[in-house]
Amino acid sequence: MSMVARSRRIFSIVKNNKNTLLYSSVSANGPSEPIVSSAILGNQPTSSTPPPPSPPESAAAGSVGGKPLSFLKYTLIAALTGGVATAGYVTYAYTLEEVDEKTKPLRASAKVSAGVDLSSFDKLQAILKSAAMTVPAKLIELYLDLRASTEEHVRGFTEPSSEMLLPDLHPQEQHVFTLVLDLNETLLYSDWKRDRGWRTFKRPGVDDFLEHLAQYYEIIVYSDQQAMYVDPIVDRLDEKHCIRYRLSRAATRYQDGKHYRDLSKLNRDPSRILYVSGNALESCLQPENCVAIKPWKCEAEDTHLLDLIPFLDYVARHMPADIRPVLASYQGRDIAKEFIERSKEHQRRRQEQKHQGRLWRF
Repeated sequence: MSMVARSRRIFSIVKNNKNTLLYSSVSANGPSEPIVSSAILGNQPTSSTPPPPSPPESAAAGSVGGKPLSFLKYTLIAALTGGVATAGYVTYAYTLEEVDEKTKPLRASAKVSAGVDLSSFDKLQAILKSAAMTVPAKLIELYLDLRASTEEHVRGFTEPSSEMLLPDLHPQEQHVFTLVLDLNETLLYSDWKRDRGWRTFKRPGVDDFLEHLAQYYEIIVYSDQQAMYVDPIVDRLDEKHCIRYRLSRAATRYQDGKHYRDLSKLNRDPSRILYVSGNALESCLQPENCVAIKPWKCEAEDTHLLDLIPFLDYVARHMPADIRPVLASYQGRDIAKEFIERSKEHQRRRQEQKHQGRLWRF
């Protein structure tokens, strides 16, 4: 081979090596773009924009099932909201007994069994109907059980602790009247000051009042205070044991945010009950049995308890068949003062009658 041919060959090899190194360096330092074979592209024009990445399979699956899941979620929320709203309205509009009575046919339909003598189609229809009614019937039974337990729990706080708060009267005392006395602002007054704390004061004449009327009445203290307050106070107030029974807050009825005395739970004849209180009409559910007196707030010259003794003494001695019409005749008046006025008027009429009788005999 001639020298000229060798030189051309060497020059051709060196030139090819330079082009290869140059392409490799550009590819290494340039942007990382996918290398596409020219055989695949053919004569199509090349594009500088890379193709968008394909979404992962999990995202694609989520987008496919997203709408059914979202629809199911909102359906459950709507059903739950509707159920709660319906239960709230039923609780407000109907009593437990009314709901139980109205839903009996629906709950009974869930327990219908397919008869033996029915055709296959009728059996299938009965089974499907029973299955369709099972869930609503179970929900109604659950509602009834929850409402019954809730009302029973609430009743323990709002109702008196017993249907008969007092034991039966002795047979020999069936004719005796029951004198129910409020505690605070009636027999005593509790006052609190920062420098000395709580102090309890007895109303003037309370000892004589209790000792005298205990001869004729069954005396009961009925307070809306807690037993931990009532018991020690009554022990100190009633050293001669004139008070037979004491009832505290647990024996009251909680209604409209207040504790009321319910005389119908005393296990006594309502025609023979008198309730004396400084707040009688505001604290008792039986206003026809109330004897209202002025609330006492530590006035030193108060005599209202002693002024009431003549009226109560008259009732105990004459024993009217029903005390409620008697109290109704004093409605809106101070009973103690009105009784004195009526007594004076009665004595004046008797004196006139006696005087007329003497003139007639003369």
